[in-house]
Parts: sequence; structure tokens; C-alpha cells
Amino acid sequence: MSNRNEQIEKRERAERLKIAREASNLGGYRKLATRFGWNENTYKSHERGSNGFSVTVGLEYAKVFGVSFDWLYFGRGEMREQNQSLPNITDVPLISFVSAGQLTEQSAVLKLTDYPTIPAIDLPKGRWIALRVEGDSMNKISPPESIIFVNRDDRRLVPNACYVVCDETGAATYKRYRPNEDPPFHPASYHDVDPPDLEDPIRVIGRVRRTVLEI
Repeated sequence: MSNRNEQIEKRERAERLKIAREASNLGGYRKLATRFGWNENTYKSHERGSNGFSVTVGLEYAKVFGVSFDWLYFGRGEMREQNQSLPNITDVPLISFVSAGQLTEQSAVLKLTDYPTIPAIDLPKGRWIALRVEGDSMNKISPPESIIFVNRDDRRLVPNACYVVCDETGAATYKRYRPNEDPPFHPASYHDVDPPDLEDPIRVIGRVRRTVLEI
């Protein structure tokens, strides 16, 4: 493709991105950057056409703005596919593992509105919290610095599912449930990591339903 054609395609793609953003009613550059962790200047350059954006980035934009990726990136078809609706975006409180342990106490002890939030798209119904993973005890599933989304309404123990649990001391941890092993909550790591030494009674804070790693 010639440089001229590339420039035309990049400009037209940028115009569609602007249309998608405005139709979503999610706000301007700064609001989007704050809510979704995007770099404001990078997004501006994409929408203004001074820089192109990759397929991976285009897929994220399409999902957030609730438009067809084929339309956004290639200009094919309709902006929204038949019966396509805007995504359900939930702002989830991002707390620490220390704070997570308090969730097993009276709900008034921890005010989730005091914490910053991170957006998540199309989460099922539930009471959600997000935590940033520390260490490598679950790196087969969630590398260090991953964000995990925990449904506090989903506490039924299922073999090989992952949970955030808390023991009598208030210490919270993220592990995989193996009911036939002792102890039943185990790491899922590429390294040799011992299972946690939890003091009974062990209480389930919630099931981990999504893990995200920002790169």
C-alpha cells in the first residue's frame, strides 16, 4: 500500500474513532484516560490521525465504545452490528489485600466508596472488588501486578476455581481450591511455592472471575 493510501486509511480510521467516542457518551479525552488508564496524549494522537493504532488497541476501543471492530478498523459494515448494545461498564473498587480481609467483618468497617476504582466491561451481576496481585504464587493464572476481579456474592467452593480467602487473623490471600489436598487452598505457580499457613476458621471473601494484566 502506498504512503498516500496509508495516510488516507489512518485519517478515516481516526474519524471513525471520534464518531465512536462521541456516540458512546463516555466523555472527552481526559475523562477516558482517567477511567480506563489510557494515556491521554496517545489517545488524542489516535483520534486526530497523527498516529495510527494497532489491531489490539482497536479491539479495546471497539469494546469500550460498543461498536463493531470491523467498522472501526476497516470501515466495513455498520457502526453497530444488529442488536449490538453498548457495553455494561462497572467501576470496581480497587483495594488492597489487607483491606480485603476486613470484608469478612461488619460491612461498616470498610467503606468501599473511599477507594479508587477501575473499570470492567460486562461483568456478571454481583458485588465486585478488584485487587492488585502481589508475588508469584499464582503466576500461572495471574502474574504479579495483575488485577483480579472478585465477586463477593459468589462464595460457593468449586474444585479448581480460584478464590480470595481470609483466615482467623484477618490475613487475605488469593489461591486455587483443591478439596482433595491438605490444605485445600493451593498456589498455581511456575515456582516452588508452599501453600499458605491459614488459621481456622477460613472464610471465603469471593470467587475470582477475571484477571487482567496491563502492559
